[in-house]
Amino acid sequence: MTYDVDALRAEIPALLSGVAHFDGPGGTQTPARVAGAIADALTGPLSIRGRWTPGEVNAEGIVQGFRQAVADLVGGDPSGVVFGRSATQLTYDFARALAKGWGPGDEVVVSRLDHDANIRPWLQAAERAGARPRWADFDPLTGELPPAAVGELLTERTRLVAVTAASNLIGTVPEIAEISRLVHRYPRALLYVDGVHYAAHAFVDLARLGTDFFVCSPYKFLGPHHGVLTASPELLERLRPDKLLPSTDAVPERFELGTLPYELLAGTTAAIDLLAGLAPAPTGGRRHRLRSAFAAIERHEGALRERLEAGLAELPGVTVRSRAAERTPTVLLTFDHRDAADACPFLADRGVHAPAGSFYAVEASRHLGLGDTGGLRVGLSPYNDKDDVERLLEGLAAFLRS
Repeated sequence: MTYDVDALRAEIPALLSGVAHFDGPGGTQTPARVAGAIADALTGPLSIRGRWTPGEVNAEGIVQGFRQAVADLVGGDPSGVVFGRSATQLTYDFARALAKGWGPGDEVVVSRLDHDANIRPWLQAAERAGARPRWADFDPLTGELPPAAVGELLTERTRLVAVTAASNLIGTVPEIAEISRLVHRYPRALLYVDGVHYAAHAFVDLARLGTDFFVCSPYKFLGPHHGVLTASPELLERLRPDKLLPSTDAVPERFELGTLPYELLAGTTAAIDLLAGLAPAPTGGRRHRLRSAFAAIERHEGALRERLEAGLAELPGVTVRSRAAERTPTVLLTFDHRDAADACPFLADRGVHAPAGSFYAVEASRHLGLGDTGGLRVGLSPYNDKDDVERLLEGLAAFLRS
């Protein structure tokens, strides 16, 4: 059996508008069954978690189902799955908790390849603690962040390394497993990985990656808007976040402030189940099906990216900034003597949505010599098809002629 993009597209009501969406890195369109799971959670009996009434039992079941679904997605422990309003919020929360153990002379390593959500929280926490920030630079010509660029910064005073598993701006996929090996030569150093863009395109295997913390966002892979952090329960037990006196001190609940939005958790479980169902031969447990599904997604998106890049190579005055050997199907474009921001409304008038900007990866954009304005980002998602790509290429050709 082969990957059935038409079946997935039929699940997504927004695609009936006729717009070709290349805005997946900012958030994918939502399948009907995900919206249905959210509605069912809200309209069924629902109460604060407990054991006695139907509403309490439903809430408890939704939470436990969510933790297990995320654990299956990333290969983690359901007891180490933490809900957050966003990846940004989670990173700020964990930066504050971890920085309680930092002091003058300690060091924190960040990467210029990253979204600012995995840079600024650490820099601000380091400044408050008196710790020293250190920068790992990627090669602006190739887009690569070699492990040595991180490794050469590590010392006995390194307390945390923050790095992306995939650039949301140019798609670069660094060698996280090798970076992890280098980081963990230093017993007090921890590795915090932003997997927001990565988890939308690749099968996540935390054991292989070797991360201490991994954060992602379900709305990048067909789910609702929130963030998720995964870590080992043992590591979470060592952290003491600020919390209310009567709230539980159990892990992972000690990091989840207030009542959880059960409907969003139900929607996330539905999205992960939908992804597992994209496996060409959907048999076996959910983790096994997810492995097969992401292999099929990567083949599908990879073929579309090849066609896209071949078409771009035929267009005059287009510079493709996404050049790393390993990268997601995310392509950043700039144009000779043309403002990338002007391409966005031009394409929108033709039913193609490809946004322009630096997308909060402002350090990466500046390092590429693009200032804060970035370029036109074309992000492929599992529901894009060949027709979408052809429409984009035709629209760009018309833009360049205009």
